[in-house]
Amino acid sequence: MATFYLVLIVVLFLLAISDLVVGVSNDAVNFLNSAVGSKSASFKVILGVAALGIIVGCTFSGGMMEVARKGIFHPEHFYFSELILLFLAVMVTDVILLDTFNTFGMPTSTTVSIVFELLGAAVALSIIKIYTDPNALGLGEYINSGKALAIISGILLSVVVAFTAGVIVQYLTRLLFSFDYNKKLKYFGSLWGGLAISAITYFLLIKGSKGASFMTSDIKSAIADNSFLIILVSFVVWTIILQILTLFTKLDILKLVVLVGTFSLAMAFAGNDLVNFIGVPLAGYNSYEIWMASGGTEPDGLLMSGLAGKVPTPTLFLLIAGVIMTITLWTSKKARSVVKTSLDLGRQYEGTERFESYAVSRNLVRNFSKMAIFTNNLLPSKVKNAVLNQFDERPFTAKQASLGAEAPSFDHLRASVTLVVASILITIGTNLKLPLSTTYVTFMVFMGTSLADGAWGRESAVYRVSGVLSVIGGWFFTAFAAFSVAFILANIFYFGGTVAIVIVLILAAVTVYRSHRYHDKRMEEQLAFEKSLEEETFTKDKIVEMSAQNLTKILGEMNQIMDNTLIGLAKEDLPILGNAYQDFKKLERQADKIKKQASRAIDKIEDDQIEAIHMHILVADYLKEMTNNVKNIVKPSLDHVDNNHKPLIPSQLQELETIQENLKSRLNAVIAIFNNSNAEGAEKLQEELQSFVRSVRSSRKNQIKRIKNHEIGTRNSILFLNHLAEFRNLAIFSNRIVKVLDELILNPEEETKTGSK
Repeated sequence: MATFYLVLIVVLFLLAISDLVVGVSNDAVNFLNSAVGSKSASFKVILGVAALGIIVGCTFSGGMMEVARKGIFHPEHFYFSELILLFLAVMVTDVILLDTFNTFGMPTSTTVSIVFELLGAAVALSIIKIYTDPNALGLGEYINSGKALAIISGILLSVVVAFTAGVIVQYLTRLLFSFDYNKKLKYFGSLWGGLAISAITYFLLIKGSKGASFMTSDIKSAIADNSFLIILVSFVVWTIILQILTLFTKLDILKLVVLVGTFSLAMAFAGNDLVNFIGVPLAGYNSYEIWMASGGTEPDGLLMSGLAGKVPTPTLFLLIAGVIMTITLWTSKKARSVVKTSLDLGRQYEGTERFESYAVSRNLVRNFSKMAIFTNNLLPSKVKNAVLNQFDERPFTAKQASLGAEAPSFDHLRASVTLVVASILITIGTNLKLPLSTTYVTFMVFMGTSLADGAWGRESAVYRVSGVLSVIGGWFFTAFAAFSVAFILANIFYFGGTVAIVIVLILAAVTVYRSHRYHDKRMEEQLAFEKSLEEETFTKDKIVEMSAQNLTKILGEMNQIMDNTLIGLAKEDLPILGNAYQDFKKLERQADKIKKQASRAIDKIEDDQIEAIHMHILVADYLKEMTNNVKNIVKPSLDHVDNNHKPLIPSQLQELETIQENLKSRLNAVIAIFNNSNAEGAEKLQEELQSFVRSVRSSRKNQIKRIKNHEIGTRNSILFLNHLAEFRNLAIFSNRIVKVLDELILNPEEETKTGSK
């Protein structure tokens, strides 16, 4: 029996390692987005500063581990065997849930996830105890429900307060400094830096002293009682230091503020959130120690009253956790995905928007725009002009253009405001014992500063608001999913025993492995796609090569999808058609990405390459249209078989297969023409279009004869004629693709002559 529970403790710590990896990947956005987005230093320097903050923060985590042991449930009412299963259900759920969010690049709260996992598993075992034990207590005796309610209120409080504070402070700061802030920094930079770093210094003291086991209660009380004096002295000292450095060195004060803020938030993350990753395994380890010290008491006969008291956290475990987190920070690709999501929502410039618009976001943007216009009309002209001048983005835009690929997503001023406001709010929340979430505060401050800075213009506001609403919705989904999955797993482990535990652990490992494969593959595709846009300038040959690569990928996949569709239709095989439709949805996303990003190359072309980029944009448009044609082939075929309609007869299938083979040859020819810049091939393919159209027309006539002879039904006829029309449209678009290459690239003089007639 002892060996069995020892194995489970080992499993808990293995899950803890995995949880540290997925947890850091998720929470890295909290302290990296400002520094990375503003490019305050090289990525390695930023990671080094954050890593140092994590190592320091881990030593402050000892006092936070109580949450996992007794914050959500009352351990004195649970037996050792029950708590081990509870902790196991929590850790498996946490790893799967956080890894899923990371895979899709969505930031969530590790605090909310661990709290609601503990709550879900504890409720499950409490209900089991109530229904199986005649002497059981009420549910309220087992569960500390107040903690869960505090977390939920913390979500709402964090969202509103952080976003509002970010908007107000960023607006006032930009109003003071403008986007061309370098001149004013010479006069006010040391004051701003002194204020910012003193706020961050106080934040470090408050967050550090809260969990540091080596700080005595007297020191903590002294810090709390002398808050104003600490801030005032810090402000004066830092202002003097920064002013001296500004006079005698080329110090960039804003960069220094951003790096100090990055260190402080990384430290706060490690000190605050380390409990979310290793608190549960440590609680399991403490439970195992208590059970072993009991001298052979039955696992289901020993109540865990010992967890209700103070249990020291081994410093070695904290340091090991810090090392794992630091390594993860340097190596995790998923951490970069989560950071990218945040940066995409906050970047100063427009671009490819990741999120689609929702009705709610459209209404919000429309109503706020009306309110802004109404308010703006009330202001005197001089005030409006003065505000517009301060919010003139041209200095930032000019800097971006000069830096090219190294351009930041936003400037150092906004980055410093984001970090300072987040630090101040977390400090206030800590002092007032408010349930503010580090993740919620930092993300919403970042979104607030983005809005106030004009980053959400009319071209992007709807999509950015949709993204913010999606992330916030994900936070609430985290609570629901964490509770539900942990509740279910606790029941499975309790009633299924060892076999169920082994099966679930294997399934969890497979799930995480598959998610990593999926994420890596998606990242490789993204990097491969964006690699073609890394050139400083694009030549005509480079642009044609980019179009050829897009055509090779999209048209090649179209051929495969349509082949599989006809096979599934002929065999009435629903799984084949279902897979074809899933493949199409991937194809559709790729075509959307190509169309949205085609315009990104415009800024990097020479003036004499206008025709080439024109061709590139048209090809992207045509590919998007062709994916719609493919959808109109795949989806009706799937619906036809799914609704159990009569199959196509052999002659119909034979005609469709023949036309599809001819179309496949055309699409392959298009690829070859672009790859080889084959003018003769382009002319020949355009001439052959009429032959293809005649073959489609012939099949349509055959179908009309079948209808007159009552050989087929209405559904059959609709599907067949639909496919003929879409095959014809695909051929026409393939012809247009070749035509724009011929007229704009291969024979531009002829195009000019034609246009002059």
